[in-house]
Amino acid sequence: MAPRITFDHVDLTYPVYGMAGRSLKLALMRQVVGSRVDLGVENVEINALSDISFEIKEGDRLGLIGRNGSGKSTSLRLIARLMFPTRGSVDIEGRVLPLLERGLGINPELTGAENIELPLRLLGATSEEIQRARVDVPEFTELGAFMHMPFRTYSDGMRARLLFGLCTAIEGDIIALDEWLSAGDIEFMERARLRLQGLLARTGIVVLASHSPELIRAICNKVAWMERGRLVAFGDASEVLAAYTNAATHGPQAELSAEPAEAADQG
Repeated sequence: MAPRITFDHVDLTYPVYGMAGRSLKLALMRQVVGSRVDLGVENVEINALSDISFEIKEGDRLGLIGRNGSGKSTSLRLIARLMFPTRGSVDIEGRVLPLLERGLGINPELTGAENIELPLRLLGATSEEIQRARVDVPEFTELGAFMHMPFRTYSDGMRARLLFGLCTAIEGDIIALDEWLSAGDIEFMERARLRLQGLLARTGIVVLASHSPELIRAICNKVAWMERGRLVAFGDASEVLAAYTNAATHGPQAELSAEPAEAADQG
């Protein structure tokens, strides 16, 4: 069955407790999510997503773009099934590989080799895939004898190598990617870039959240522009990015005049 992702009128609301008296934090939160935060209450509810609908199919590379707090990362977590909607539905066909939480499942007291299994299990790897990774990850990362030393002894560059190797050791029908994975060491970056590009090319659907229009333009054929938990526009990457860039240049009035999401290409 071909991979597919469908968001159908998705809302996601979550509570934040014990906010009374934290006027600065509430004010900052209100700047991000707008009037959806009541500054006078003890416990507040954040409407992270409001009435989001779109569909993407095999071959699509969807870019999620928008300012901080727009709902990009929340949408990725719904796709990865790390969160679930309060209302509406997220229907997914295909195996999702979420490249979101780097370091998830790493035990700093264990060696690099010992840290291969749990992170990959959390990514949904099979026993066969883990066995292949035991060969592939040391070979790709070129960590040599350091694979048998505790992770806590690694330099930042060595940690980045191992984490990148683990994140790209298995494949899925759908990849949910929060920004572009980095690999730390400059001399390692080209190999890492080619490895990630190869992985994405073999994947049916890619969803990439990024603040970079240039990166989105280079990779994606569709874009979802999000602001304050709402879908401003969805459709052809060049058209939506042009509207987004115009809004960034000319301010809120340009955003209000952007093509409504409901009228954008949904296929």
